[in-house]
Amino acid sequence: MKILVTNDDGIHAPGIKFLAEALSELGETFVVAPDRERSAVGHALTLHHPLRAANVALNVFAVDGTPTDCVNLGIHCLLPFKPDIVISGINRGGNLGDDITYSGTVSAAMEATLMGIPAFAVSLVTGGEGANYPAAASFAVKLASMIVTQGLPVDTFLNVNVPDLPEGSLRSALITRQGKRVYEGTIVNKVDPRGRDYYWIGTADLNFLAIEGSDFAAVSRGHISVTPLHTDLTNYNSFAQLNSWNLT
Repeated sequence: MKILVTNDDGIHAPGIKFLAEALSELGETFVVAPDRERSAVGHALTLHHPLRAANVALNVFAVDGTPTDCVNLGIHCLLPFKPDIVISGINRGGNLGDDITYSGTVSAAMEATLMGIPAFAVSLVTGGEGANYPAAASFAVKLASMIVTQGLPVDTFLNVNVPDLPEGSLRSALITRQGKRVYEGTIVNKVDPRGRDYYWIGTADLNFLAIEGSDFAAVSRGHISVTPLHTDLTNYNSFAQLNSWNLT
């Protein structure tokens, strides 16, 4: 198996090291990841300045760009092969519900899917440094093997969230739907020592609606959540209402 691993926490994050080491048992594994943390950059692609990639170890490259950049460079320039699968993670912190729209981890898997390569993102739902990376990596190995053997539905990639629970407490994997975030966005507005205003986004607690069958519901009960995502963002259910507007 030929494997490309990336993330948005950066090349030095513990999650990607656990993931790459575990996946190496399946085949030849290359790591192409940002040279620093790039969390919440979404599906950003660097277009206005050149990118640089440093070969920091055997089959390991650090790129001064986004996770989407890393997937592009890995597939088109840095790898000596076309990967059979792309795996993004292990992210420190969950990627649940609407938060996937911000996630560089999830966007890297989407980018690979747009290129016709099976992919999934995996995150460890933790509020701390995370202790359960080995369990998340073990599940990633199992899932990668199944995907390469059985394939994924067309234009579909997977978003995996693993609870950060003690050994023996982690429950089975469930196929889930994308949950819904409760936005209580608080922006801290203060003044720095030089009298200038500054703003800090992302300070509110993460809360989600209690929707049965959602990623959040599964993780809150100790299950691994596996959510199939689709690259087609069309809302087909809206056609009837919008067609009634008589836009012609």
